[in-house]
Amino acid sequence: MTKIEVRDIEKTFKQSTILKGINCDFESGKIYGIVGYNGSGKTILLRLISGLMFPSSGTILIDGAALKKGEILKSLGVIIEKPSFFNHLSGLENLRILAELQKIISDKEIIDIMTLVGLYENRHKKVNKYSLGMKQRLAFAQAIMENPSHILLDEPTNGLDKQGVQMVHTVLKEQRSLGKLIILTSHNLTDIKELCDIVYEIDHGSLQLYEN
Repeated sequence: MTKIEVRDIEKTFKQSTILKGINCDFESGKIYGIVGYNGSGKTILLRLISGLMFPSSGTILIDGAALKKGEILKSLGVIIEKPSFFNHLSGLENLRILAELQKIISDKEIIDIMTLVGLYENRHKKVNKYSLGMKQRLAFAQAIMENPSHILLDEPTNGLDKQGVQMVHTVLKEQRSLGKLIILTSHNLTDIKELCDIVYEIDHGSLQLYEN
């Protein structure tokens, strides 16, 4: 079992404190939701947990070991803010390039993931021809394609139609059953209610359990 412990985290930008005194735990085999108004610090918290950003103070522990500055959470699948792709390349070519970094999945597995997220018929289409929903499906594909143990998703259903939302829900529930540790932010309360085992709310920089 993997455990992430967030201890006394603060993040300050230009003397403005975005997060203060953040304490929470995340365990594998569960889906956690983080809610809050725009600009509350949800995305920043995901960046801190992933190692893509370092806190101003406090510690993030991964199975008891402190995440060091410059260290990225191992076995990480992530969507944070607007997905970035090579727009002049196809969806398939983009995933192949990303897969080359670790070389742990086959071309067939990439095709299988594109099929899973509903992009098989558009695998050779240039990303600059993709709709917002198709780009979101591609981002979701890259987040899960290498079977990561930690999945951090910032608004994973943004821009998706009803079928796309259901696909994301189905896949994430399956990932949870496989023992993955999943954290997501969402403004869609249906996502939160249907998916999450535990929900936190960020309000004025502080974190507390969300009472719906």
